[in-house]
Amino acid sequence: MAGDTPDPVSDKRRRLVAVDLDDTSIGRATPDIEHERAVAIYDLIEENSFAPVGHDGGPYKLMLSIVEKRLVFDVRDSEDGTIATHILSLSPFRKIVKDYFLICESYYEAIKTASPSQIEAIDMGRRGVHNEGSETLMSRLDGKIEVDFDTARRLFTLICVLHWRG
Repeated sequence: MAGDTPDPVSDKRRRLVAVDLDDTSIGRATPDIEHERAVAIYDLIEENSFAPVGHDGGPYKLMLSIVEKRLVFDVRDSEDGTIATHILSLSPFRKIVKDYFLICESYYEAIKTASPSQIEAIDMGRRGVHNEGSETLMSRLDGKIEVDFDTARRLFTLICVLHWRG
């Protein structure tokens, strides 16, 4: 219930302890992109709130893959037993990811020559698009996987990194 103090034991169960990417569907990329993927996964594992709806058996492992232009969330328990598989269309994310990449490019260009106030304005826009992607992901996961906003942000970052071709 709202206002209740979270139980530390259940908090440890409502989290991801591993995230893997299916190399056959996602493919390998340049060393820079691979580094960004590793950082995104590390950040996600370090701090998250993640629980399949109706399941109390965490902590969880997540395998992400892309099958027929759909994002697959393969959720498993710590012994690799299948908990749930959720398949999300990537269509709702395409424009947001594209906008995010464009604004990130603008941000990196601005760092070279723009004033601090211009850089800050672009960064605010970047954060806004990132928040939009995170909210879209939370909406798409509603009724399937419970995540908090910060976890949705980290997952959206990983979705972006999966699409980054350099």
